[in-house]
Amino acid sequence: MFGIAWGIVSIVLMVAAGEGLRKGQEEQARNLGKDVMIVFHGRTSLQAGGMHAGRIVHWEDADVPVVQAESTDCEYAIPELEQNTVRTHSNYNNAAFTVTGSYPPFGYIRSLDVGQGRFYDWDDMREARRVAFLGSDASKQLFPGRNPVGESIYLNDFPYTVIGVMAKKKQDSSYDGWDVNKVFLPFSAMRRDFPDKPPGTDSTFDQLLVTPKSVEQHGACKHEVRVALARMHRYDPNDKEACPIWDTVQEAQAFKTMTDGMKFFLGAVGIVTLLLGGIGVMNVMLVAVRERTREIGVRKAIGAPAGTILRQFFIEALIIALLSGGIGLGVAFGFCALVNTLPMPDFFAGLIPSWSSGLTAAGLLGAIAVGAALYPARRAASIDPIEALRYEAGG
Repeated sequence: MFGIAWGIVSIVLMVAAGEGLRKGQEEQARNLGKDVMIVFHGRTSLQAGGMHAGRIVHWEDADVPVVQAESTDCEYAIPELEQNTVRTHSNYNNAAFTVTGSYPPFGYIRSLDVGQGRFYDWDDMREARRVAFLGSDASKQLFPGRNPVGESIYLNDFPYTVIGVMAKKKQDSSYDGWDVNKVFLPFSAMRRDFPDKPPGTDSTFDQLLVTPKSVEQHGACKHEVRVALARMHRYDPNDKEACPIWDTVQEAQAFKTMTDGMKFFLGAVGIVTLLLGGIGVMNVMLVAVRERTREIGVRKAIGAPAGTILRQFFIEALIIALLSGGIGLGVAFGFCALVNTLPMPDFFAGLIPSWSSGLTAAGLLGAIAVGAALYPARRAASIDPIEALRYEAGG
């Protein structure tokens, strides 16, 4: 019984652990952005169009509408301009934060959920309004114990009105610092007040944020962006040094492949344990048949048909196997629920048992139970009554 119960527990727990790890990493990736690809500018490593290798490439404002128009598999292509040397203060405190400007979809793409107020919109963009959206920790530092919405902050002495604060966010990866410690501005206001640092110009920006229309289109979207930028900046589209891309979609797919492989391996270990448990049940029933040989002989001598004997032992073995499996399922799901009440690390979502793993384990259990019950039952049904009556237990 223990072997079958442990096999069921192993299958459910191992698959649940793999799923919890996958979900945790998926959630962390989503906190960075929703299927986002960050397109950095770099230095050419290949000669192309009469231009030498080693040339520094900078993305420009004029690139954005062209990339958006030519990349038909991409949903968004938006610029991001940053400064980390802006002096920031309020009437209550001062600090040093990264200040970043982009288009309104930036909040959605980068998972900047609103805790108070609102994120900047297209009206703010068109009018280049001096409005700011604060990261949660930036808000606490600039306005300790106060509601910052409607208050003013000063960025290099430019007054900006706080229109919103980001909800608390857990983040374990970043390309430019934690979002909770940033100030977010409309791109037009950022461009006017805090243009790109040298060797950039007043029309260049730091990186392009791109998202595909669907996960299935992400490869095509990535290729289209590379081709469009290469054509405008006269470098080889295969030159990945000129256009480095942090592809979170590809990373997520690679991690899913790894966790799926881990789940299959651990599930296979559980199945082997389950098979060994089935063999154990078979041995127990074979011993029971041997110990009850005289009983079987008596029953057959008074007219009990072989089918009745077979059915009796088959049902007994089946009950043992199914009871063991039921206990295993109960223990596994109960243990998952107990563990999930504990605090979990950010990268692990807990033990997540799935109905598919439970049903798979139940199906395997049924097949093994039938196999474990059938041979002892047929052995009992085939006993010769005369030989059975002569049998002495322990002899």
